[in-house]
Amino acid sequence: MPRIFTDPAAIVDDIIRETGSRLVVGLPLGLGKANHIVNALYRRAEADRNLDLTLFSALTLEKPRPSNELEKRFITPVIDRLFGDWPDLDYAAALHNGALPPNVKVTEFFFLAGKWLRNTYAQQHYIAANYTHAASYILDRGLNVITQLVAKRVVNGETRYSLSSNTDTTLDLLRARAAGRASFKLVGQVNSQLPFMPGAGDLPASEFSAVLDSPATDFPLFAPPSEPVSDTKYAIGLHAAGLIKDGGSLQIGIGQTGDALAQSLIVRHRDNARFREIAARLAPDSAMAETAPFATGLYGVSEMVFEAFLGLIKAGVLKREIDGAVLHGAFFLGPQSFYHALREMTPDERARIQMTAVSFTNELYGDEAAKRRARVDARFVNNAMIATLMGAAISDGLDNGQVVSGVGGQYNFVAQAFALEGARSILTLESTRREKGGVVSNIRWTYGHATIPRHLRDIVVTEYGVADLRGKADADVIAAMLNVTDSRFQDQLMRHAIDAGKLPRDHRIPAAHCDNTPTRIAAALSPARTAGLLPSFPFGSDFTEIEQRLIPALEILRDASRSPLALIKLLMEGLRPGDASVQPALARMGLDHPNTFSDRLYRALLNGALKESKK
Repeated sequence: MPRIFTDPAAIVDDIIRETGSRLVVGLPLGLGKANHIVNALYRRAEADRNLDLTLFSALTLEKPRPSNELEKRFITPVIDRLFGDWPDLDYAAALHNGALPPNVKVTEFFFLAGKWLRNTYAQQHYIAANYTHAASYILDRGLNVITQLVAKRVVNGETRYSLSSNTDTTLDLLRARAAGRASFKLVGQVNSQLPFMPGAGDLPASEFSAVLDSPATDFPLFAPPSEPVSDTKYAIGLHAAGLIKDGGSLQIGIGQTGDALAQSLIVRHRDNARFREIAARLAPDSAMAETAPFATGLYGVSEMVFEAFLGLIKAGVLKREIDGAVLHGAFFLGPQSFYHALREMTPDERARIQMTAVSFTNELYGDEAAKRRARVDARFVNNAMIATLMGAAISDGLDNGQVVSGVGGQYNFVAQAFALEGARSILTLESTRREKGGVVSNIRWTYGHATIPRHLRDIVVTEYGVADLRGKADADVIAAMLNVTDSRFQDQLMRHAIDAGKLPRDHRIPAAHCDNTPTRIAAALSPARTAGLLPSFPFGSDFTEIEQRLIPALEILRDASRSPLALIKLLMEGLRPGDASVQPALARMGLDHPNTFSDRLYRALLNGALKESKK
């Protein structure tokens, strides 16, 4: 049986006594980190330079940090309300401050998106890895400790611990240990809010060498609030929803596009006539291939499980069972309502969601025949940041080598799409983004880095439609990509392709694709938005109604800050008297009675942005 501790320092003493002064510690991705144990290990190494500590991790979670005064006014109360006493990770603060001790090393294979750009230590110690390769890499480095947040249950006097949110790499590492290919201590920290998930991650106490279990070290789970779904993301989600076959399998990657896709599938199932109407307005020139309700339903097999999957189960979209489960996942993360829903499920309901190893969800090896039978007509839907006209996708880094996030499981799922009969990889992409110089295209002629090479190009979906690229010649691929490019950039990109000899000089973009503009997308979705079919928060929100109103206004203000003229326009509009409806929002930001010049300036800018957001 494991040794039970109530003091993080005492459990660290035990770890060092059992393992020695060289510690190679595996920290689960995201939610599953045992924060108190990790912090106690870090502090011990900080105080004792004879201790050699290596932390191997991914997706280090941190509370949001405001970048300006208005963000601070908005987000600080949200942080206090949603994150409460969640303990910050000391090693992350040291990394930000450039204060990591020389005897401590931190290596990650997946970053919180954009968090570690231009941090030289993090960038230099990043490991480019498929999610399924991470376990073997840490074993090669001499893993001797895993610390993990766990849920606890006592049944008939027997204590059991659930890996809950993070079965992903831990189960694969435990299998390696059982096979004699690894030797490490599994150390748990009990958290009362973590849902006890059944299945392969439901472990006997004997698997653990030590467990930290005390009310003093209990803490609220990290719960990032859902972000509003924009018109662009809904358009992408609707196009993608027309590619999902009834009776098939579904994987969805990280990001709000997943919420948009899930809500689009729910509308397709529950209100099919309206779904077809929305589709016709969005893409009048081409009929979507799959628009019928889900009679057989889908089976979910996804490395990440998030709140939208529960919405799909509730709506009867996800209902095709494999071994008693409608969903197999490897890790989960979401808002407090998501964790609450998992905790409050009946045992039978929870049993339909099986958390398992990432090698199961992301690969075909290991009982391959059964996986092939289960994963019929699979659709693997993941996000990209940039794509080239010839179909390469950039999802993890910039052309200067800086890593934004990581490869994670994306390559795994693209490979599965080519290995499984009837499967497709769907990479979703917002066609443009805003930079300081204005709007730029996310579809480029070339780029100095690729996550998915062009020889694995399959389907690319932007808000303007679907580009089916698999097995097509370069000229046809370029033409299809131009058709889903924002019209402000089509001519320039087409000239690049023609000048390179990759597109005929007489090529013309079809008229149906020459009005690829945000205005057209907004107009196409407006009736469905007004009818409540495509809400900004389809699966609920931790933001108050006033905060939900502030979010688009703050986004308008953020975009305007990149252009002096746009900022002046907002300021002039905000100096004009507004109606009383803006007062609660101004009060929430502490700007209802400004006393200083800067507060009066902020009030005017926000007032202008609030007016603009109502248009």
